[in-house]
Amino acid sequence: MKHYIYAFILSIFIMSCNTSEEKKQQDFEPTKEDKIEPEKYKAPTFTVSEANQLIELPLQCVENEYPNKLGQTIGSDKDLQSPQALHPIFYGCFDWHSSVHGYWSMVTLVKQFPTLKKANEVKTLLQKNITEENVLKELEYFQKDINKTYERTYGWAWLLKLSEALQTWDDPLGKELAKNLEPLTQEIVLKYKEYLPKLIYPIRVGEHTNTAFGLAFAWDYAKTVDDVSFQNLIKDRAKDFFMKDTNCPINWEPSGYDFLSPCLEEIDIMRRVLSKSEFKTWLGSFLPALENENYHLQPGKVGDRSDGKLVHLDGLNFSRAWVLYGLANQYPEYEHVTNIAHNHVSYSYPNLVGDSYEGGHWLGSFAIYALQENAKK
Repeated sequence: MKHYIYAFILSIFIMSCNTSEEKKQQDFEPTKEDKIEPEKYKAPTFTVSEANQLIELPLQCVENEYPNKLGQTIGSDKDLQSPQALHPIFYGCFDWHSSVHGYWSMVTLVKQFPTLKKANEVKTLLQKNITEENVLKELEYFQKDINKTYERTYGWAWLLKLSEALQTWDDPLGKELAKNLEPLTQEIVLKYKEYLPKLIYPIRVGEHTNTAFGLAFAWDYAKTVDDVSFQNLIKDRAKDFFMKDTNCPINWEPSGYDFLSPCLEEIDIMRRVLSKSEFKTWLGSFLPALENENYHLQPGKVGDRSDGKLVHLDGLNFSRAWVLYGLANQYPEYEHVTNIAHNHVSYSYPNLVGDSYEGGHWLGSFAIYALQENAKK
């Protein structure tokens, strides 16, 4: 009788092992969906024709004071002033950071397309507004104790991106404006250097406070101006925050108001700060599915483009695209992800301009950055 019992137990154990082994094999086998070749999407064009349309977005809003979302902390009655009185440069486009977007957009388009129809109008506007006097007024706002966290780190990142664009503009005007902006630029750099060592945990959200995004644009600036200490701080913090991350749940994305991808923004900063071998090893653990040439990622769908929050998902499509273009540009073995980026751009770009469109005051810059990354190929 004991022999029968032992034989029965042994058979159960063998069946269990076989089932476990079969499951392991199934986990590593490509699914039927993975084997289906994705639809091919056309690469977006970025010529002077597109630039002439895109320049209208910032021109329509950088000097449009209202409506306005100040997002300020009130210290006394003296703080209750008009947007332009508080921010003599960045008072338009609904909020401070979107105004910075707008100035970056104008500089970028005029730099890349000197024959732009409204190039002279843009240059006149830049020279009129980015003055030493106006910059010092902007600086005064940031130096108040109650404003220590103002625009941290999203607006900070875009200000450094604007400074980078001015400093790399091969035009005397670019050098003049970069010099005028320098006091505010250095204040933002100082704020980064004070803040990053104190940040114990990264902020992994799909909106403004995303840590990876704030580090990526800051890195670009630091590298451009050869600020080694700033580069080292950003690199160290990025590695502290993200080096041990694995299997990012990108299938959880997007959230309803995302304009940044928490998973892809990590890729964007880590490809900047890691060596080639480090990054490839890290990415293989962080988002292994991305290696599959048939990997697919659907664009974020916008339910109502007249809703200022729901339209964030158009921004998500552009920011996803610029991350994927940047990855493929630096690592040709990921060339296949450009098709995913093309799909994201093709979904959102045709809707960028419209009477009921709530993203015109900021989304133009997202589109420009995505198109710019694709054009680097």
